Amino acid sequence: MKIKIPIRIIELEDDNFHLIIPSLFFDSTIGYWVIDTGASKTVFDKNLTSKYNLSDEMPDQVNTAGIGGMPIESALAEIKGVSYGKLKLKNFKVALLDLSAINKLYSKAANLKICGLLGGDFLMKYNAIVDYKRKIIILKTDRGK
Repeated sequence: MKIKIPIRIIELEDDNFHLIIPSLFFDSTIGYWVIDTGASKTVFDKNLTSKYNLSDEMPDQVNTAGIGGMPIESALAEIKGVSYGKLKLKNFKVALLDLSAINKLYSKAANLKICGLLGGDFLMKYNAIVDYKRKIIILKTDRGK
């Protein structure tokens, strides 16, 4: 099944574009995600504690690296429930990081609060295709082929 989700393209600086998609959480709140093709793992804001559970089956901490290659200590968690259009996920595995600095940038530029970054793990799993002209991302699932 193909799921089409509208993308908001934000220009934070001249010729510096970021792609944002909305999600709906289990508690009916909306979250905004940056599509980050350079991130290997999907990241979620550790400050949004009501949205996730730390999992018993996963290690409490993992090391991730930022753009400069410096290790960043993060934890692994599962988002209780989130939907991207018709794609509904329960216990969605993510790395937790403090996204306060990112949110300062986005709140100034676009008046948005970012809850996470969709990384390569998510984009590969759903064979994501970004259509800049139509301003949508297409996700493919195995259901309803």
